[in-house]
Amino acid sequence: VQLQASGGGLVQAGGSLRLSCVGSGRTFSMYGMGWFRQAPGKEREFVASISWSGGTTYYADSVKGRFTISRDNAKNTMYLQMNRLKPEDTAVYYCAAGSRGWVTNEVLSYDYWGLGTQVTVSS
Repeated sequence: VQLQASGGGLVQAGGSLRLSCVGSGRTFSMYGMGWFRQAPGKEREFVASISWSGGTTYYADSVKGRFTISRDNAKNTMYLQMNRLKPEDTAVYYCAAGSRGWVTNEVLSYDYWGLGTQVTVSS
């Protein structure tokens, strides 16, 4: 499956953005999906994950209560609604798909990665 993330941009602290990740192929609905981010000089870190059906979600503590992950399998699309953004949320955001179909925060559990989209939050 090929993934394409979009929706990044520049926003002031306290603002909102919605990221989208469109997947190609008929098997999109079989994959567990996740969002990760990487800030300059830092390792890639887990943000959120959603199961193949959308029925289970999992968040990093740093974004819990502010970000919401969702998916629309009919549109082969996953979303990340980001509210109350903080400067420390600034990073390149990546979407990923894992063939196990379940939620996970482990980078190695994801088989496919999209190119990132830049999110910059100004103070």
